[in-house]
Amino acid sequence: MSCCGPKPCVPNGKKSETATDRDSVHASVQEYYGKVLKSSKDLKTSACTAGGRPHPLLLLLMERLPAEVLDKFYGCGAPVPLGIRGLRVLDLGSGSGRDCYLAAALVGETGTVTGIDMTAEQLEVARRHADEYCQGTLGYKAANMHFKLGHIELLDRVGIPDESVDIVISNCVINLSPDKPRVLQQAYRVLAPGGEMYFSDVYCDRRLPPEVQKDEVMWGECISGALYRGDFERMARAAGFEYPVVLHQAPIAINDPAMRQLLGNARFCSITYRLFKLPGLLEPACEDYGQAAIYKGTIEGHEHSYILDESHTFEKRRPVLVCGNTAAMLGEDGISHLAAHFQILNDRATHFGAFDQPVSRIDERQQVEMGGSCC
Repeated sequence: MSCCGPKPCVPNGKKSETATDRDSVHASVQEYYGKVLKSSKDLKTSACTAGGRPHPLLLLLMERLPAEVLDKFYGCGAPVPLGIRGLRVLDLGSGSGRDCYLAAALVGETGTVTGIDMTAEQLEVARRHADEYCQGTLGYKAANMHFKLGHIELLDRVGIPDESVDIVISNCVINLSPDKPRVLQQAYRVLAPGGEMYFSDVYCDRRLPPEVQKDEVMWGECISGALYRGDFERMARAAGFEYPVVLHQAPIAINDPAMRQLLGNARFCSITYRLFKLPGLLEPACEDYGQAAIYKGTIEGHEHSYILDESHTFEKRRPVLVCGNTAAMLGEDGISHLAAHFQILNDRATHFGAFDQPVSRIDERQQVEMGGSCC
């Protein structure tokens, strides 16, 4: 019933010291998600069910998904971006395939979706309904998604080529990896320039002590492997994602009294991060080049406005002053996958110093819908 087995877990976020340690973590997580958990009702925390309410378009698509796929879902958000028609999507830790099925509908018949998971029982569920969903429900000539058995930190061994995908998604899985830095490095490697890692996971407001990291059930519940946010963002930058941004976040409830006692005052939250691969365009801080961005209103489901992150909402046709990093993420030089949906005014020929213009904030109603802040 454990995720770490009889051996202690390695320190939070650090690499396994030996292959044996890594294999022990993998085997235990496979046991927990493949055999111990029968459905999301068996979870002891809300870590795998927390998150903001999905976009209404995603909710409509969920109504058409196979019941078994939904029942075996253990994610902590809805990290499936809209506006991805024709793109290549890779889901890390795809589990029963819920997010792959959603992405398969959103990318259309010309796009592709690949799910990677190490749990054979979960993959069996995902594969069982794939052809009928793509051909029967979506009306495609053939399935546009497929699933591979493998580990998310070992994408090179699974055979995912360099720069072969446009969007990497993941849902409450990276915290389960014994080698989180390598997960991010591999994601950066397989992303094409202008691509994005768009994912939800569990984070903590502090580094967890060894006694928490060694707890077997809490590892499987996505708590022991939760990273301190500062450590995660440093890892992301080291992997090449120079400017991580937060889309939204929501608090996680610890329902089990024994767990709460062991955790003390540590607080946890589910966060959806956006990490763009834009070599040479992103800087450590916001710099002012006199640029502005105009949203064209061309993304289905975001016809009137588009939320880039928790600080930037773009109304259709309304120019917004932006820093160089935001301009790059939205499509400067036509590299970002969002470039078709935005017009960027001005280039970086003139630098005006640090960017200190007021940003467009998400209004209170949208914050409630997305989920409140925890850490």
